[in-house]
Amino acid sequence: MNSHHECVVVTGLGATTPLGGDVASTWDGLLAGRCGVRALETQWAQELPVKIAASLAQEPTEKIKPVQARRMDRCTQVAIVAAREAWADAGTPEIDPERLAVAVGSGFAGVLTVLSQEHIRRTDGYKRVSPLSVPMLMPNGPAAMVGLDLGARAGAHTTVSACASGAESLSLGLDIIRAGRADMVLVGGAEACIHPLVLSGFSQMRALSTRNDEPQRASRPFDKARDGFVLAEGAGAIVLERADHAQARGVRIYAALAGAGVTSDAHDVVQPHPQGAGAARAITAALRAAGLDRRDVTHVNAHATSTPAGDAPEAEAIRAAIGDHAVVTAPKGSLGHLLGAAGTVEAIATVLAIYHGVIPPTINLEELDERVRLDIATKPREATIQAAVNDSFGFGGHNVAVAFTAV
Repeated sequence: MNSHHECVVVTGLGATTPLGGDVASTWDGLLAGRCGVRALETQWAQELPVKIAASLAQEPTEKIKPVQARRMDRCTQVAIVAAREAWADAGTPEIDPERLAVAVGSGFAGVLTVLSQEHIRRTDGYKRVSPLSVPMLMPNGPAAMVGLDLGARAGAHTTVSACASGAESLSLGLDIIRAGRADMVLVGGAEACIHPLVLSGFSQMRALSTRNDEPQRASRPFDKARDGFVLAEGAGAIVLERADHAQARGVRIYAALAGAGVTSDAHDVVQPHPQGAGAARAITAALRAAGLDRRDVTHVNAHATSTPAGDAPEAEAIRAAIGDHAVVTAPKGSLGHLLGAAGTVEAIATVLAIYHGVIPPTINLEELDERVRLDIATKPREATIQAAVNDSFGFGGHNVAVAFTAV
């Protein structure tokens, strides 16, 4: 196991999701098996083959002052909301800003600003384009604004690895603390790209569910009848801290981030390795970094997007790296797919499962795919969890697994 001075713990959680505007409502929604997927009522959605998405339960502008919100892309807005909650949950620490870093990932970042400002340029001319366009659209916008909001001076980093971005921020934060560069790192993932172009692109790939008449049943991880993922928006943020630093502050510790594994498939830009080889290597690397045996892991929070191509290889990867003894859950049935935010939001669910001793259910699982030979929780499952793994995968063959342990 890692020595005491290297131990990194979780002391703050923040989120805004399709299930709720904070961590408590999101967690309650997961445990209750609620679903945040809804029909899109906008006119442009009626022209698309996919007319459903998991939009936010609470608008970020309800928590951010209008003058601030106007200077941020929606993706940055949700990142700020989650980060502020996580920071407050950690006790609003007084820390030397030179010892505080930020790492916030996103798959699309400021794409809504790009599209809206280009529309303005085309229709009204370049003089109507906002002078704030560039800082609003840049991929590091969420990390930069969170860093500014907290006054972090030990680095404001951006992880961009598609749907593994939020999870990779955890790996980076762990590395930063263990390298001695910071005592605390706020890590996170944010995404807000429910837009006709994004939906059209995913639709043309046949990646999205077309259950327009059954939004609540559209996202169905591991189910034999799954037909694609449901696009979602939101953000998650986690405060990581050196264990002795947290103990000196006397704050609540949820769990320890014991290890992380990052690999790449080098197989295909969108299709995962058919046997989940890269995913299995990431999980194994996370366990090795954490000093854990595969038998120590009793819970896995799966990426499981509800796509025909992705869920079964992931199940094979979990069996190969851990076995079939761990209880598995897949939150995307309730949340939809938060893309670059998924890894952080689902890591929060993993941490809370350890902390509260209960595993949230996988909803909409009616007939298990025969390739998925795992113990999937379809109802809340009470459990004493000493070690759990959360895995995330993204286009480009990105694989990230993080291992948490009880404290």
